[in-house]
Amino acid sequence: MVADPERWRLERTVVPTADGPVVVHHRAGHHPLLLLHGVAGSWTTWTPLLRAVEGAGARGLVLVDLPGWGSSPAPAEPLDLDASARVLTAVLDALAIASVDVVGHSLGAFVAMHLAVTALTRVRSVALVSGTTVATADAARHPLRGLRTLPAFTLLRAGLTITGETARPFLRGIARVGLLPLVASPVFTHVRRLDPSVLDAFVDELRPTGFTAAARSAAGYDLDRWRAVTCPVTAIAGRDDVFARVSDLDALSDLLPQVRTVLLDDCGHFAHVEHPDAVARVLGLV
Repeated sequence: MVADPERWRLERTVVPTADGPVVVHHRAGHHPLLLLHGVAGSWTTWTPLLRAVEGAGARGLVLVDLPGWGSSPAPAEPLDLDASARVLTAVLDALAIASVDVVGHSLGAFVAMHLAVTALTRVRSVALVSGTTVATADAARHPLRGLRTLPAFTLLRAGLTITGETARPFLRGIARVGLLPLVASPVFTHVRRLDPSVLDAFVDELRPTGFTAAARSAAGYDLDRWRAVTCPVTAIAGRDDVFARVSDLDALSDLLPQVRTVLLDDCGHFAHVEHPDAVARVLGLV
């Protein structure tokens, strides 16, 4: 995942918001896409998908580094879901964009759904790519049960709560001695097939404080609020995802009768990185 905004004619803008400045890479065009990263990501997490769709043609693009992630400075307090939606609305206002199709990965999927709840007229459609949704919220709310249902998420949350930001230099040390593929193997189905830049970004872009704050927000969130979403929703999951459960697709169907669900075989928690062509086809980008 190489940061090359010129390849897709992206302009870098810093948008001031009530929650701090936000770095945005964007391009004007019709039917703009808003792409939201997860807790180990930034705008660059979408570069495999952009390569697969040749930059999405003439469509507009908005790729946001949420405050505290990527190049955006950390806010005074970690963002909750309301603040994240407020930031995104401010970005759309600053770019004079009336409405967007939103694609979110992991945490970004949760944020995308909350944006659709709080800004109904701004969101044309939502796509959840390896979204941490129903099972994650339940595991965050009930950690002991989470040890059984989502052990990877629950143990990572506990570990990052204890270690905090010291986890990042620890991961860098693991990378230096060549053990990072072993540590990252639960996240990706075929970790050794990945471009080395993917694992480098995984280390550089993990934000422990943001992760634990996101888990707290998910624990207190009322998922029934998603029933108010009326726009089309697509949920893409990997069969081997250790941070979500296949049962999430059925649970989402109960909350959102209009949802379209797609399960990808041989796929972990980064569907848009491991199978960008398949994700592009599902989203109708090719």
